[in-house]
Amino acid sequence: MQNLTILGSTGSIGVNTLDVVARHPQRFRIVALTAKSRTDVLLRQCKQFTPQFAVLTDAEAAKAFEQSVKEAGLSTRVLCGVEALEKVARLPQVDTVMAAIVGIAGLRPTLAAAGSGKKVLLANKESLVTAGGLFMDTVRSHGATLLPIDSEHNAVFQSLPRDFDGNLARCGVRRILLTASGGPFRTLPLDQFEGITPDQACAHPNWVMGRKISVDSATMMNKGLEVIEAHWLFGAPPQSIEVVVHPESIVHSMVAYVDGSVIAQLGNPDMRTPIAHALAYPERITNGVDILDLTAAGTLHFEKPDWGRFPCLALAFEALRAGNGAATVLNAANEVAVERFLEQKLKYLDIPHLIEAVLTTVHASAAHSLDDVLALDHEAREQAWQWGRPSNTAIGGRVAGTIAVVVQS
Repeated sequence: MQNLTILGSTGSIGVNTLDVVARHPQRFRIVALTAKSRTDVLLRQCKQFTPQFAVLTDAEAAKAFEQSVKEAGLSTRVLCGVEALEKVARLPQVDTVMAAIVGIAGLRPTLAAAGSGKKVLLANKESLVTAGGLFMDTVRSHGATLLPIDSEHNAVFQSLPRDFDGNLARCGVRRILLTASGGPFRTLPLDQFEGITPDQACAHPNWVMGRKISVDSATMMNKGLEVIEAHWLFGAPPQSIEVVVHPESIVHSMVAYVDGSVIAQLGNPDMRTPIAHALAYPERITNGVDILDLTAAGTLHFEKPDWGRFPCLALAFEALRAGNGAATVLNAANEVAVERFLEQKLKYLDIPHLIEAVLTTVHASAAHSLDDVLALDHEAREQAWQWGRPSNTAIGGRVAGTIAVVVQS
């Protein structure tokens, strides 16, 4: 019996995790669930899974939720705040932590889980993007088990040898191929980008996701963050990671070997597949996902990324190559840019310009501690919120130059 804490239980990953857990009550027990403020969803989850703890990061929501829990006759203890998130990630009775909080907000509790030697199911890619070296050192020094949940990284993990020890060359790996759907704007005429709305950006053709990650998928920043994540997860240098656009989202990623073999993981686009794989690893369990019918899928297409259409992907490669804290700055600027876009305070086309301006402005020194990471993140966010105001004008025309450098390298 595995005892679980789910960080971010009301989001799409959390909901899908609970769907898999509900199919195997003899294997999994929920100890703690956490959410930001979606008390209606969290209450339904508490009624079904009766966790020992429920955590909300919004103080007012937590106070009201505590009353709702009492009225429902539940014994669940309600906690509030970031420290409470870290507490339920460290609980001695918990074996496995699903890290599914979106953004850098998930860094502290995810790092706490790794520091407690837990089995960490990593859906919070920002933990590696913003603090990759620190996070991986924590995993190794505390004997934690790290399993990727992003469909792409889970596919790579499944395509590597079972005894993979972090050395790609020793395993005969030449390249990691991360697939990308291309999002909703892969074929949209460029002259129509000016009027892209948040609802259009959130209408992903294959996946049902939260609004932030949907926008990241539309800009392909999500794939850029996954490139950085792959670097840390698999010890892959930037030149060994390639992005391949695959609109059908059937091939979730591939590993190319020196003998010419390419091993891929295929499946229907459903996050319950990587979730179930990580939950039960090294076993396989049912998860409610239909077996892939390749005859029904028909032709599969693959193409190179259009760098002019997706400048955010180029910026992510540039940040990875720059090293130090550049990826932390990239992530912070992107989170602010997406938030401003979703609030209709920033145009879609301005997202990469804002990110690049912040990368240019903020000195991305190496971060050696969590405090260093958070300080750099804070500085980048301050710059991102100021971008575009009269006192802080944009840097025009440099994004195209960045793309040229990435393409030629």
